[in-house]
Amino acid sequence: MKINLTQNKNFKLFKIISKVAQENNQTVYIVGGYVRDLLMQRKAPTDIDFVTEQSGIELAKAVGKELGDLKVSVFKTYGTAMIKYKDLDLEFVGARKESYSEDSRKPAVETGTLEDDQKRRDFTVNALAISLNAENFGELIDPFNGREDMQNKILRTPLEPAQTYSDDPLRMMRAIRFASVLHFNIEKNSLEAIKQEAERIKIVSMERIMVEFNKIMLSEKPSVGLKLMEETTLLEKIIPELTALRGIEEVEGQTHKDNFWHTLEVVDNISKNTDNLWLRWAALLHDIGKAPTKKFVEKIGWTFHGHEFLGSKMVKNLFTRLKLPLGPDMKYVQKMVKLSSRPIALIDDGTSDSALRRLLFDAGEDLEDLFTLCKADITTKNASKQEKFKKNFEYVAKKIKEVEEKDHVRNFQPPISGEEIMEMFSLKPGREIGILKEKVKEAILEGEIANDKDEARNFVIKEAKILGLEI
Repeated sequence: MKINLTQNKNFKLFKIISKVAQENNQTVYIVGGYVRDLLMQRKAPTDIDFVTEQSGIELAKAVGKELGDLKVSVFKTYGTAMIKYKDLDLEFVGARKESYSEDSRKPAVETGTLEDDQKRRDFTVNALAISLNAENFGELIDPFNGREDMQNKILRTPLEPAQTYSDDPLRMMRAIRFASVLHFNIEKNSLEAIKQEAERIKIVSMERIMVEFNKIMLSEKPSVGLKLMEETTLLEKIIPELTALRGIEEVEGQTHKDNFWHTLEVVDNISKNTDNLWLRWAALLHDIGKAPTKKFVEKIGWTFHGHEFLGSKMVKNLFTRLKLPLGPDMKYVQKMVKLSSRPIALIDDGTSDSALRRLLFDAGEDLEDLFTLCKADITTKNASKQEKFKKNFEYVAKKIKEVEEKDHVRNFQPPISGEEIMEMFSLKPGREIGILKEKVKEAILEGEIANDKDEARNFVIKEAKILGLEI
């Protein structure tokens, strides 16, 4: 089968590479994700992989020269070379055979044919190649019926699946990621092989696992991938804090909801309204404190007291173990988890302005994100309950807006600085400054004084006297 490349926006580039390969007495083929996405009519990726049955490095150097003496990045260890051309990353590699040892996903590599190269690919839909050779330019080379699998939306491995996953266990995560992102089904034998080889995920670096996991989290419906991870036991090996939420206990006829399946619903709900990866992570982790805080109390039933506080503390250990960023992104997730139940507690006519001010102060610029999370947390199937909860949130949002307009405490900046306090009382830096600043903040949040410089100054003078300080 021939693929018509004449209408492809990279046609001229492909013709140049074809000409250079011919002049060098080399074969050349487009392989991998670019071919898959081209046949699926998906948005073309910006990275294109080329395979030659000779030296990938030599071909890259010759192509780089032809394109205007472009810089060629060479990776001798892997026998690969890269060229940045316009908005594209072009990677050239020599066709190779691979063999693996038991304790590593780094293969022993030897020179091979195009067929050898296709055999080592993870899935049949990624084992397609398009020839750029002059004699059969545009021909699709599909030894494992990848095109048919693509049409049937099936993920299959070119070789025996257990061997494929054992050789490189990251492929298990990639299978689930493709299932989640492309809406494919993992072929039955392949799924069984993932269950069989799941333990081998431990030889893969956590950084590589998280690249795949985050792509699952950013898919249209992350629960597809998360369910597959749960079914294959990969999830409990990577994030056991989540699978600990599974199950329903009954005592004296009283039960609680299954917090694991609830969590997956929340993640899907929030994904309809945000592409923010870390807000999706907050949805994933918002209930992780429920497993360790679960308790049955007579006459009350099941309680999860303080689960938000504990959950937010668990986030740091979890992010550290998963090799996720420990800076602002982690702090944001911690904050969202900690505050995830706060708005619900404010659904009451008797809620004081002080409580609203404190939520505004604590949430700051992330208040809208917090409300997005809270709305996603409504997973009841009862339509009237759903409507009631949404109206409750609208009511809280309205009250908060009123307080915000009046008191300006979102992204709170103290109306009087530590430097000004030091100047007022001729003080050097010390604990008194911190005490007075904290008192000002509390007085504003409690509504004792307005968020105003003069009021804050007069308040400081009064409080300073108690500490024995005079102007």
